[in-house]
Amino acid sequence: QVQLVESGGGLVQTGGSLRVSCAASGRSFSSNAMGWFRQAPGKEREFVAVISRSALRTEYGDSVKGRFTISRDDAKNTVYLHMNSLKPEDTAVYYCSADGSNGTPWHAPQFATAYDYWGQGTQVTVSS
Repeated sequence: QVQLVESGGGLVQTGGSLRVSCAASGRSFSSNAMGWFRQAPGKEREFVAVISRSALRTEYGDSVKGRFTISRDDAKNTVYLHMNSLKPEDTAVYYCSADGSNGTPWHAPQFATAYDYWGQGTQVTVSS
């Protein structure tokens, strides 16, 4: 089992920056690909970013490319999402997820169904 707890959400103005964190506990964090997804009211859950085990590969959703950066610190069992140039359309609940498949160091799934563990989410609101 893996337990995930997000933090760092909040209210920020358009063009601002924010970093959300996800602390993991349980089975070995370093063997998991870690993903971030988001869900706005009335919309489907959307892929934001993923980082493979060993951080050899990262992928981003088209709407956040060039603005968001995912990183991980295996010593702290934590994955981060650094968000810059925020827009009102980035407003959503942001969820951290862990893929429990123990895949290759380049395994970086972009579909929610690939993930086995989810956090409770943290709200990010971008004001115009």
